[in-house]
Amino acid sequence: MRVHFIAIGGSIMHNLAITLKEKGYNVSGSDDSIYEPALSNLKEADLLPEENGWHPEKITKDINAVILGMHAKKDNPELLKAKELGLNIYSFPEYVYSQTTNKQRIVVAGSHGKTTVSSMIIHVLNYWNIDCDYLVGASLKGVKRPVKITDKAPVIILEGDEYLSSPLDDSPKFLHYKHHIGVITGIAWDHINVYPDYNEYEKQFEKFVESSPKAGVLVYSSDDKVLKKLIKRCTISGDVDVIPYDKLKSKVRDGKTIITAGSENTEVSTFGDHNLRNMSAAMEVCKRLNVSRDEFIEAIASFEGANMRMQLLADNGTTKVFRDFAHAPSKVQATVHAVANQYKSKLVACLELHTFSSLTASFLDQYSKTLKEADQAFVYFNPKVVEGKGLQSISADEVAAAFNQKNLTVFTSEKDLYNALSEIDYSKKNLLLMSSGRFNDMPIDDLVDKIS
Repeated sequence: MRVHFIAIGGSIMHNLAITLKEKGYNVSGSDDSIYEPALSNLKEADLLPEENGWHPEKITKDINAVILGMHAKKDNPELLKAKELGLNIYSFPEYVYSQTTNKQRIVVAGSHGKTTVSSMIIHVLNYWNIDCDYLVGASLKGVKRPVKITDKAPVIILEGDEYLSSPLDDSPKFLHYKHHIGVITGIAWDHINVYPDYNEYEKQFEKFVESSPKAGVLVYSSDDKVLKKLIKRCTISGDVDVIPYDKLKSKVRDGKTIITAGSENTEVSTFGDHNLRNMSAAMEVCKRLNVSRDEFIEAIASFEGANMRMQLLADNGTTKVFRDFAHAPSKVQATVHAVANQYKSKLVACLELHTFSSLTASFLDQYSKTLKEADQAFVYFNPKVVEGKGLQSISADEVAAAFNQKNLTVFTSEKDLYNALSEIDYSKKNLLLMSSGRFNDMPIDDLVDKIS
């Protein structure tokens, strides 16, 4: 089997390429730019292209499948050559489905929490030695890479993204996976570059709900009012098992979260109402895979989280530093609330606006009061990133007005932000860094060392 990846440097794309090579496939790929960690991972797997760029001469008749990444354009020279030769062209979710038609497919969707819920399910199944395949958007502790597709595992856990599948396919990725067990964690408007109208965004989740098969399972957050209304109005087959969930029962003692839902009280590493809901969602799925409530809670006690999801970078006894992937308004608010509610210390919260939605002037007011539980709040954005995304320029004053709170400072220079964060007296204060980016390569490790 010969497979070629157009835009092999993507997070999922490069991990899928490595997985297929490990299965014995002949894999090649191209990209116009490849960054870490994809660069090192592809190099180690001997899959790193010799040079960046698009090379239509690589596209030959003996290729069985061309997998097209979202980063490529419709006029990509390799794509045009593949069309000319009549080759089979797939988006990566289409190809993943073609590899998993004989497996039970669990798809975790939602505007927030889907990486964490997927990771929790994988952790629990691995803990009990239940063989499973998976595809998630972040690296996991104890797991070699976030994509695993084998011939033997009877079940696969798939993080179901609502974003477009490829430049040729504007349907959301999660519809291609054709779930047997579907999970929706919640709905909060995002990806306005492809869903500029909120109703159109919400409609994608309607399609997901209504695609639930006969004798399938649909698990959803009963705490999300928008989602509850959506479930009620959707047309769902009468024999689909529709299961609402809420957060697991717990208590906080000395800065530790104790799960009280099982037969015994169990301390867990993850915390916050949103993560207690994530645990509940994962538990409902695991029940359908013959893992009992008590078995689930025993296993989840050792779950340390996915990479950059409430990741503890440092703890010197009086100050904790967390890094989180939070970038959308609902994620930011939930993450800030979790840290503020978990500890008695004051909270310094720092958010980078990095995504298309977060840097769009008309979307900024969605962030109103999302940092209100922080004692000090900082927001950073890079005007060059705004320009690079082809967006209308925004000012620091506009951003400050959108967040609508007094204790907030906006930065457009990562150096100024670093200096401001460095000058704070962190005695009995915690720091929360939130971004889907890298703060324009601000030396976070140096900052953490200085604080701790």
